Amino acid sequence: MNPIALRLLNQQLICPQFDKPEEVVNYMGAIQAQEYRLMRWGVAMRTKKPSVKAFKQAYDSGQIIRLHLLRGTWQLVSAEDYWPLLDLCSAKALAVIKGWMRSNNISIPEEEVTEIREILVRTAAEKSSVTKEDFVQALAEKDIHMDEHRLSYHLRYAELSGTLCSGDLLPMKATYALAADKVKNRNKMNRDATLAMLARKFFRSRQPVTLEDFVWWSGLNINDCRRGMELLGDYLHVETVCTPCLQPRREFYFTADCRTRGFRKGRYLLIPPYDEYLIGYKSRDVVLSPDYSHKAHNNSGIFQPIIAHDGVICGNWSPFAKDCQAAFFMGEHDTDLREEWTRYKKFQEK
Repeated sequence: MNPIALRLLNQQLICPQFDKPEEVVNYMGAIQAQEYRLMRWGVAMRTKKPSVKAFKQAYDSGQIIRLHLLRGTWQLVSAEDYWPLLDLCSAKALAVIKGWMRSNNISIPEEEVTEIREILVRTAAEKSSVTKEDFVQALAEKDIHMDEHRLSYHLRYAELSGTLCSGDLLPMKATYALAADKVKNRNKMNRDATLAMLARKFFRSRQPVTLEDFVWWSGLNINDCRRGMELLGDYLHVETVCTPCLQPRREFYFTADCRTRGFRKGRYLLIPPYDEYLIGYKSRDVVLSPDYSHKAHNNSGIFQPIIAHDGVICGNWSPFAKDCQAAFFMGEHDTDLREEWTRYKKFQEK
Protein backbone atom coordinates (compact mmCIF):
# COMPACT_ATOMS: atom_id res chain seq x y z
CA MET A 1 0.00 0.00 0.00
CA ASN A 2 1.45 3.35 -1.10
CA PRO A 3 -0.04 6.18 1.03
CA ILE A 4 1.42 8.85 -1.27
CA ALA A 5 -0.24 7.43 -4.38
CA LEU A 6 -3.55 7.15 -2.53
CA ARG A 7 -3.39 10.79 -1.45
CA LEU A 8 -2.67 11.95 -4.99
CA LEU A 9 -5.63 9.99 -6.31
CA ASN A 10 -8.13 10.88 -3.61
CA GLN A 11 -7.10 14.55 -3.59
CA GLN A 12 -7.82 14.57 -7.35
CA LEU A 13 -4.27 15.68 -8.11
CA ILE A 14 -3.83 12.87 -10.62
CA CYS A 15 -6.57 11.32 -12.76
CA PRO A 16 -9.13 13.94 -11.65
CA GLN A 17 -12.75 12.87 -11.83
CA PHE A 18 -14.44 16.28 -12.01
CA ASP A 19 -15.19 18.67 -14.86
CA LYS A 20 -16.25 21.73 -12.84
CA PRO A 21 -14.47 23.73 -10.09
CA GLU A 22 -17.60 23.77 -7.92
CA GLU A 23 -17.66 19.94 -7.99
CA VAL A 24 -14.11 19.88 -6.62
CA VAL A 25 -14.93 22.28 -3.78
CA ASN A 26 -18.04 20.31 -2.87
CA TYR A 27 -16.06 17.05 -2.91
CA MET A 28 -13.27 18.43 -0.71
CA GLY A 29 -15.61 19.95 1.88
CA ALA A 30 -13.45 23.03 2.40
CA ILE A 31 -10.27 24.20 0.67
CA GLN A 32 -7.76 26.61 2.16
CA ALA A 33 -7.87 29.87 0.22
CA GLN A 34 -5.28 32.07 1.89
CA GLU A 35 -3.66 33.21 -1.38
CA TYR A 36 -6.37 35.02 -3.34
CA ARG A 37 -4.74 34.68 -6.76
CA LEU A 38 -3.49 31.10 -6.46
CA MET A 39 -6.54 29.54 -4.79
CA ARG A 40 -7.93 29.39 -8.34
CA TRP A 41 -5.16 27.06 -9.48
CA GLY A 42 -5.50 24.98 -6.31
CA VAL A 43 -9.08 24.15 -7.31
CA ALA A 44 -8.69 24.08 -11.09
CA MET A 45 -5.69 21.73 -11.11
CA ARG A 46 -8.04 19.13 -9.64
CA THR A 47 -10.35 19.30 -12.67
CA LYS A 48 -9.98 17.51 -16.00
CA LYS A 49 -9.52 20.72 -17.99
CA PRO A 50 -8.30 23.55 -15.72
CA SER A 51 -9.85 26.91 -16.58
CA VAL A 52 -9.68 30.21 -14.71
CA LYS A 53 -12.83 31.35 -16.52
CA ALA A 54 -14.73 28.32 -15.26
CA PHE A 55 -13.54 29.08 -11.74
CA LYS A 56 -14.62 32.72 -12.03
CA GLN A 57 -18.05 31.74 -13.31
CA ALA A 58 -18.60 29.37 -10.37
CA TYR A 59 -17.27 31.96 -7.91
CA ASP A 60 -19.26 34.92 -9.24
CA SER A 61 -22.48 32.91 -9.41
CA GLY A 62 -22.17 31.89 -5.75
CA GLN A 63 -21.50 28.20 -6.35
CA ILE A 64 -18.12 28.65 -4.64
CA ILE A 65 -17.95 30.84 -1.52
CA ARG A 66 -14.86 32.24 0.21
CA LEU A 67 -14.90 33.19 3.89
CA HIS A 68 -12.99 32.76 7.13
CA LEU A 69 -14.17 29.46 8.61
CA LEU A 70 -12.16 26.39 9.63
CA ARG A 71 -9.46 27.39 12.14
CA GLY A 72 -10.51 31.01 11.55
CA THR A 73 -8.69 31.02 8.19
CA TRP A 74 -9.76 31.66 4.59
CA GLN A 75 -11.65 28.73 3.07
CA LEU A 76 -13.57 27.90 -0.08
CA VAL A 77 -16.83 26.00 0.47
CA SER A 78 -19.71 25.06 -1.81
CA ALA A 79 -23.03 26.87 -1.74
CA GLU A 80 -24.61 23.59 -0.68
CA ASP A 81 -22.40 23.35 2.41
CA TYR A 82 -22.15 27.04 3.29
CA TRP A 83 -24.99 27.39 5.82
CA PRO A 84 -24.52 23.99 7.54
CA LEU A 85 -20.76 24.58 7.95
CA LEU A 86 -21.38 28.06 9.33
CA ASP A 87 -23.74 26.59 11.94
CA LEU A 88 -21.20 23.93 12.85
CA CYS A 89 -17.92 25.84 12.78
CA SER A 90 -18.61 29.54 13.37
CA ALA A 91 -18.54 29.44 17.20
CA LYS A 92 -15.13 27.73 17.29
CA ALA A 93 -13.75 29.97 14.54
CA LEU A 94 -14.99 33.05 16.38
CA ALA A 95 -13.25 31.87 19.56
CA VAL A 96 -10.00 31.50 17.61
CA ILE A 97 -10.33 35.00 16.18
CA LYS A 98 -11.07 36.50 19.61
CA GLY A 99 -7.94 34.77 20.86
CA TRP A 100 -5.92 36.50 18.15
CA MET A 101 -7.52 39.80 19.12
CA ARG A 102 -6.56 39.36 22.77
CA SER A 103 -2.97 38.59 21.78
CA ASN A 104 -2.93 41.88 19.84
CA ASN A 105 -4.61 43.82 22.67
CA ILE A 106 -7.69 44.52 20.56
CA SER A 107 -11.11 44.71 22.18
CA ILE A 108 -14.29 45.45 20.21
CA PRO A 109 -17.43 46.17 22.28
CA GLU A 110 -20.79 44.87 21.09
CA GLU A 111 -22.11 48.38 20.46
CA GLU A 112 -19.29 48.94 17.98
CA VAL A 113 -19.95 45.59 16.28
CA THR A 114 -23.61 46.53 15.79
CA GLU A 115 -22.86 50.03 14.51
CA ILE A 116 -20.17 48.94 12.04
CA ARG A 117 -22.16 45.97 10.78
CA GLU A 118 -25.10 48.19 9.86
CA ILE A 119 -22.77 50.27 7.68
CA LEU A 120 -21.18 47.17 6.12
CA VAL A 121 -24.60 45.73 5.28
CA ARG A 122 -25.88 48.98 3.80
CA THR A 123 -22.75 49.40 1.67
CA ALA A 124 -22.90 45.82 0.38
CA ALA A 125 -26.60 46.20 -0.42
CA GLU A 126 -25.96 49.34 -2.45
CA LYS A 127 -22.97 48.07 -4.46
CA SER A 128 -23.56 44.27 -4.45
CA SER A 129 -19.82 43.47 -4.67
CA VAL A 130 -17.68 45.59 -2.36
CA THR A 131 -13.94 45.96 -1.74
CA LYS A 132 -12.40 46.77 1.61
CA GLU A 133 -11.65 50.25 0.25
CA ASP A 134 -15.38 50.75 -0.38
CA PHE A 135 -16.06 49.93 3.26
CA VAL A 136 -13.35 52.35 4.40
CA GLN A 137 -14.96 55.13 2.36
CA ALA A 138 -18.44 54.34 3.69
CA LEU A 139 -17.14 54.44 7.26
CA ALA A 140 -15.29 57.71 6.61
CA GLU A 141 -18.55 59.27 5.41
CA LYS A 142 -19.87 58.55 8.91
CA ASP A 143 -16.67 60.06 10.38
CA ILE A 144 -15.52 56.61 11.51
CA HIS A 145 -11.83 55.85 11.01
CA MET A 146 -10.05 52.65 11.99
CA ASP A 147 -6.90 50.84 10.97
CA GLU A 148 -7.05 47.96 8.50
CA HIS A 149 -6.41 45.40 11.24
CA ARG A 150 -9.48 46.42 13.22
CA LEU A 151 -11.67 46.55 10.11
CA SER A 152 -10.54 43.03 9.20
CA TYR A 153 -11.87 41.75 12.51
CA HIS A 154 -15.22 43.43 11.86
CA LEU A 155 -15.35 41.74 8.45
CA ARG A 156 -14.58 38.35 10.01
CA TYR A 157 -17.32 38.88 12.58
CA ALA A 158 -19.72 39.62 9.73
CA GLU A 159 -18.63 36.51 7.83
CA LEU A 160 -19.09 34.22 10.80
CA SER A 161 -22.53 35.65 11.54
CA GLY A 162 -23.65 34.75 8.01
CA THR A 163 -23.95 38.41 7.04
CA LEU A 164 -21.12 38.81 4.51
CA CYS A 165 -19.33 36.37 2.21
CA SER A 166 -17.30 36.65 -0.97
CA GLY A 167 -18.44 38.89 -3.82
CA ASP A 168 -17.26 38.74 -7.42
CA LEU A 169 -13.76 37.55 -8.31
CA LEU A 170 -11.35 40.37 -9.14
CA PRO A 171 -7.77 39.88 -10.38
CA MET A 172 -6.09 41.10 -7.18
CA LYS A 173 -8.59 42.28 -4.56
CA ALA A 174 -11.08 40.32 -2.50
CA THR A 175 -14.66 41.55 -2.54
CA TYR A 176 -17.64 41.03 -0.26
CA ALA A 177 -21.37 40.54 -0.77
CA LEU A 178 -24.43 39.95 1.36
CA ALA A 179 -24.55 36.22 2.07
CA ALA A 180 -28.35 36.15 1.82
CA ASP A 181 -28.09 37.46 -1.75
CA LYS A 182 -25.10 35.36 -2.80
CA VAL A 183 -26.13 31.99 -1.40
CA LYS A 184 -29.76 31.51 -2.36
CA ASN A 185 -30.19 27.96 -1.08
CA ARG A 186 -30.34 28.18 2.71
CA ASN A 187 -29.68 24.51 3.26
CA LYS A 188 -30.19 23.46 6.90
CA MET A 189 -28.92 20.31 8.61
CA ASN A 190 -28.87 19.14 12.19
CA ARG A 191 -25.52 19.00 13.99
CA ASP A 192 -24.99 15.25 13.64
CA ALA A 193 -25.78 15.33 9.94
CA THR A 194 -23.27 18.16 9.40
CA LEU A 195 -20.59 16.40 11.46
CA ALA A 196 -21.08 13.24 9.40
CA MET A 197 -20.99 15.20 6.14
CA LEU A 198 -17.77 17.02 7.05
CA ALA A 199 -16.10 13.83 8.25
CA ARG A 200 -17.12 11.95 5.11
CA LYS A 201 -15.74 14.63 2.82
CA PHE A 202 -12.49 14.96 4.74
CA PHE A 203 -11.65 11.26 4.94
CA ARG A 204 -12.79 10.54 1.38
CA SER A 205 -10.77 13.35 -0.20
CA ARG A 206 -7.56 13.26 1.85
CA GLN A 207 -7.07 9.61 2.80
CA PRO A 208 -5.13 7.99 4.26
CA VAL A 209 -5.41 10.24 7.31
CA THR A 210 -5.24 10.08 11.08
CA LEU A 211 -7.68 11.28 13.72
CA GLU A 212 -5.16 13.99 14.60
CA ASP A 213 -5.23 15.20 11.00
CA PHE A 214 -9.02 15.56 11.15
CA VAL A 215 -8.91 17.46 14.44
CA TRP A 216 -6.26 19.82 13.05
CA TRP A 217 -7.97 20.42 9.71
CA SER A 218 -11.52 20.92 11.00
CA GLY A 219 -10.59 23.07 14.00
CA LEU A 220 -13.29 21.22 15.98
CA ASN A 221 -12.71 19.60 19.34
CA ILE A 222 -11.74 15.93 19.47
CA ASN A 223 -15.14 14.81 20.77
CA ASP A 224 -16.93 16.37 17.79
CA CYS A 225 -14.42 14.75 15.43
CA ARG A 226 -14.89 11.35 16.99
CA ARG A 227 -18.65 11.77 16.81
CA GLY A 228 -18.45 12.57 13.10
CA MET A 229 -16.36 9.45 12.51
CA GLU A 230 -18.67 7.30 14.61
CA LEU A 231 -21.65 8.43 12.51
CA LEU A 232 -19.92 7.07 9.38
CA GLY A 233 -20.03 3.52 10.75
CA ASP A 234 -18.50 0.89 8.45
CA TYR A 235 -17.71 3.51 5.80
CA LEU A 236 -14.44 4.08 7.71
CA HIS A 237 -11.87 1.47 8.59
CA VAL A 238 -8.44 1.77 10.15
CA GLU A 239 -5.15 0.15 9.17
CA THR A 240 -1.72 0.26 10.74
CA VAL A 241 0.77 1.40 8.13
CA CYS A 242 4.53 1.02 8.23
CA THR A 243 6.63 2.18 5.28
CA PRO A 244 10.24 3.44 5.07
CA CYS A 245 8.94 7.02 5.16
CA LEU A 246 6.74 6.45 8.22
CA GLN A 247 8.45 5.85 11.51
CA PRO A 248 7.00 4.80 13.85
CA ARG A 249 4.02 2.87 12.50
CA ARG A 250 0.85 4.90 12.25
CA GLU A 251 -2.88 4.21 12.27
CA PHE A 252 -4.54 5.56 9.14
CA TYR A 253 -8.22 5.72 8.28
CA PHE A 254 -9.60 4.75 4.89
CA THR A 255 -13.06 4.90 3.36
CA ALA A 256 -14.96 2.10 1.70
CA ASP A 257 -14.73 3.89 -1.66
CA CYS A 258 -11.02 4.78 -1.49
CA ARG A 259 -9.56 5.35 -4.97
CA THR A 260 -6.65 2.99 -5.60
CA ARG A 261 -6.17 2.94 -9.39
CA GLY A 262 -4.74 5.52 -11.76
CA PHE A 263 -1.33 6.38 -10.32
CA ARG A 264 1.50 6.67 -12.83
CA LYS A 265 5.14 7.39 -12.10
CA GLY A 266 7.12 10.34 -13.35
CA ARG A 267 4.49 13.07 -12.90
CA TYR A 268 5.47 16.50 -11.65
CA LEU A 269 2.93 18.82 -10.03
CA LEU A 270 3.22 22.57 -9.52
CA ILE A 271 1.27 23.08 -6.30
CA PRO A 272 0.25 26.51 -4.96
CA PRO A 273 0.98 27.70 -1.41
CA TYR A 274 -1.52 26.72 1.31
CA ASP A 275 -2.70 23.79 -0.77
CA GLU A 276 -4.64 20.99 0.89
CA TYR A 277 -1.93 18.53 -0.16
CA LEU A 278 0.10 19.84 2.79
CA ILE A 279 -2.08 22.10 4.91
CA GLY A 280 -4.83 19.48 5.17
CA TYR A 281 -2.71 17.37 7.56
CA LYS A 282 -1.20 17.89 10.98
CA SER A 283 1.66 15.51 10.14
CA ARG A 284 3.11 16.20 6.70
CA ASP A 285 6.01 13.76 6.73
CA VAL A 286 4.17 11.30 4.48
CA VAL A 287 5.01 13.51 1.49
CA LEU A 288 7.55 15.99 2.90
CA SER A 289 10.80 15.08 4.60
CA PRO A 290 11.10 16.87 7.97
CA ASP A 291 14.62 17.87 6.91
CA TYR A 292 13.10 20.10 4.23
CA SER A 293 9.86 21.23 5.87
CA HIS A 294 11.25 24.78 6.17
CA LYS A 295 11.33 24.94 2.38
CA ALA A 296 7.58 24.41 2.21
CA HIS A 297 6.36 26.36 5.26
CA ASN A 298 7.64 28.16 8.33
CA ASN A 299 6.53 27.98 11.95
CA SER A 300 4.37 31.10 11.52
CA GLY A 301 2.06 29.36 9.06
CA ILE A 302 3.45 30.86 5.83
CA PHE A 303 3.36 28.28 3.02
CA GLN A 304 5.38 28.38 -0.21
CA PRO A 305 4.62 27.17 -3.76
CA ILE A 306 5.97 23.62 -3.99
CA ILE A 307 6.86 21.00 -6.58
CA ALA A 308 5.90 17.35 -6.11
CA HIS A 309 7.46 14.48 -8.04
CA ASP A 310 5.43 11.28 -7.74
CA GLY A 311 3.78 13.00 -4.80
CA VAL A 312 6.98 13.70 -2.85
CA ILE A 313 7.68 17.40 -2.20
CA CYS A 314 11.08 18.13 -3.72
CA GLY A 315 11.28 21.79 -4.76
CA ASN A 316 9.82 25.26 -5.08
CA TRP A 317 8.52 27.18 -8.09
CA SER A 318 7.60 30.77 -8.98
CA PRO A 319 3.91 31.11 -10.02
CA PHE A 320 4.20 34.73 -11.18
CA ALA A 321 7.41 34.43 -13.19
CA LYS A 322 7.28 34.87 -16.97
CA ASP A 323 9.00 31.53 -17.54
CA CYS A 324 9.14 28.37 -15.46
CA GLN A 325 11.52 28.82 -12.54
CA ALA A 326 12.20 25.90 -10.22
CA ALA A 327 14.60 25.22 -7.37
CA PHE A 328 14.91 21.58 -6.28
CA PHE A 329 16.06 20.88 -2.71
CA MET A 330 15.68 17.11 -2.63
CA GLY A 331 16.81 14.40 -5.05
CA GLU A 332 18.28 14.69 -8.52
CA HIS A 333 15.96 16.09 -11.18
CA ASP A 334 17.46 16.20 -14.64
CA THR A 335 14.26 17.42 -16.25
CA ASP A 336 12.27 20.46 -17.14
CA LEU A 337 8.71 21.08 -16.05
CA ARG A 338 7.43 22.03 -19.49
CA GLU A 339 4.34 19.81 -19.46
CA GLU A 340 3.06 20.98 -16.09
CA TRP A 341 4.07 24.62 -16.68
CA THR A 342 2.18 24.57 -19.98
CA ARG A 343 -0.87 23.17 -18.18
CA TYR A 344 -0.65 25.97 -15.62
CA LYS A 345 -0.31 28.69 -18.28
CA LYS A 346 -3.19 27.29 -20.36
CA PHE A 347 -5.37 27.38 -17.24
CA GLN A 348 -4.80 31.14 -17.03
CA GLU A 349 -5.86 31.62 -20.66
CA LYS A 350 -9.01 29.44 -20.74
